[in-house]
Amino acid sequence: MTLPLSKQAMIIRTERGLTIAGTRITLYDVMDYVTAGYPLKFIRGLFDLTEEQINAALAYIEANPSEVETEYQQVLKEAEELRQYYEEQNRELIAKIAAQPPKPGTEAAWEKLRAAKAKRESRV
Repeated sequence: MTLPLSKQAMIIRTERGLTIAGTRITLYDVMDYVTAGYPLKFIRGLFDLTEEQINAALAYIEANPSEVETEYQQVLKEAEELRQYYEEQNRELIAKIAAQPPKPGTEAAWEKLRAAKAKRESRV
């Protein structure tokens, strides 16, 4: 299936990958929310897209599923590799920050956060 010319021009290839023309929003950004099951109205509002832009993105995804899915999986893999890299690079800094005592006057707020975290973890 080929898209009408106006729809094709809405999706362009940039250094970031398949992108909605006139924005910095990639199809992979949109796919994160589509695969998570978010409503289209929410996705449109989140990225401040027009109805034409979101429809063009979805039409492109539908018309080229294997291309988009292959690139999307590559983007997810690279994002995970970056996350692991930065986690390793910052492990000592994060531990140092976590070991610091709370700033004066914030003890009550930190205690509420700890209690909420413990409650959330007990439900899992």
